[in-house]
Amino acid sequence: MITLICFFEQGRRPGTRVDDTISSITPLFGVQLFQMKQIIILTIFLFLLPFAFSTAQEGGADVLQEKSPVEAEMLTAENAAEEEPEKTIGEVINGELTAVHTAEETIIQFAKKFGIALAVIAGQALLIWFIWRLFKRLNVKIEHSGGDKIKPLTIKKLKLLTAKQIITVIQFLLRILKYLITVFLLFLTLPIVFSLFPATRNLASTLFSYILTPLKNIAIGTIRYIPNLFTIIIIIVITRYVLKALKFFAAQIAKGKLVLPGFYADWAEPTLKILQVLLIAFTVAILYPYLPGSESRVFQGVSVFVGIVFSLGSSSAIGNLVAGLVITYMRPFKIGDRVQIKEITGFVVEKNLMVVRLKTHKNEYVTFPNLMILGSNIINYNTSSDEDEEGLIIHAEITFGYATPWQTIHEILINAALSTDHVQKRPKPYVLQTKMDDFYAHYQINCFTKEVGKVPAIYTMLYENIQNGFKEAGMDMTTPHYEISIEKKAK
Repeated sequence: MITLICFFEQGRRPGTRVDDTISSITPLFGVQLFQMKQIIILTIFLFLLPFAFSTAQEGGADVLQEKSPVEAEMLTAENAAEEEPEKTIGEVINGELTAVHTAEETIIQFAKKFGIALAVIAGQALLIWFIWRLFKRLNVKIEHSGGDKIKPLTIKKLKLLTAKQIITVIQFLLRILKYLITVFLLFLTLPIVFSLFPATRNLASTLFSYILTPLKNIAIGTIRYIPNLFTIIIIIVITRYVLKALKFFAAQIAKGKLVLPGFYADWAEPTLKILQVLLIAFTVAILYPYLPGSESRVFQGVSVFVGIVFSLGSSSAIGNLVAGLVITYMRPFKIGDRVQIKEITGFVVEKNLMVVRLKTHKNEYVTFPNLMILGSNIINYNTSSDEDEEGLIIHAEITFGYATPWQTIHEILINAALSTDHVQKRPKPYVLQTKMDDFYAHYQINCFTKEVGKVPAIYTMLYENIQNGFKEAGMDMTTPHYEISIEKKAK
């Protein structure tokens, strides 16, 4: 371009105008000038081709076009020249010079914007690298020193997570957070870079709308939801204090400080649980219309699906719950009682709405579903040891031949029972003769005790005292089952 201008400046005579000079140009020079214009346009086009973008106006979609801004400017000038053949060559050259100046300015502006885009991308890459390095150091620090500072997660005596498992969960959450931050930064970088170029500016606006529109909707929805939120908070606060009041009265009844006629103290805790469940269910029913999305079909469909699954998959659980309620208000036993359920004898260590657990004398824990207990026979040994009862009767049975007087056997058995620890002197032990066989009779010693938890030890001492009593009397406790009679023949 500069060479072309100098050429015209040197070829122009002093005092001549540009138009006069142009009018005197030969046809051969015009052809050379056209070829030079084509070379300039081709050079600029090849330089800007990798970075040229254009936006399609039809349909609102952004597409890439094959022509660069410089070539488009040149072709526009050329088309204008073809559409206006009446213009002189000088006017055409002035238009070409203007187009070249515009192309230079376009190149400079594009280079500046391209440099800004590279700077933004480099800064974003550096920021992502710094964030990843920061997360890596944090991960290493947690792995090395987390074992001393992080304690296992336990609820009462139940260990839910060990310290190592908690560290693994924290590292996993940090990894997810790192990826989310990286994706957010990349998604934020693209609109910034695209907004620098006119060809992709609409695309930048679209990407920004993907971020801003959800945030705007969330903010507007939150503001509109504030009245319902206050309603929910008030209902929850009222429910909380009602639950506290129920818990207070239940504790007073369980401790015996508050007595209700016909209402036993051991009913307090299960009744409290029932009232808590009913109150929470009632509260959820009230809060349901105020929950966000409660009117949508999806929310209602999920609620129906959960209800169907719960009703179909929890039939046995509901049966155990109902049986637990029945057992609770039947009061067949309480915690600490010694009972027998299905030939299993032990102490009741746990009783809830689902199961009952017994601890046997061998320290074995046996669990019974409430539904099975409701259809079984239950023997409670503690009811006989209450204050208004005489006590639990324990008994032992022996057999003795008819050669020994029954009075002697009664006396030995009663003395053996009276010398046994934890056997009550009143009521006095007594002997029952339960059966008479061919060669011996059955004797049963019965004695009273209120130490139900020590029944196995009491039986052991009673058997020992019976053996010692007959041994001291010089009597053999073996019983004949048959007799052999030998007849002597006369001589």
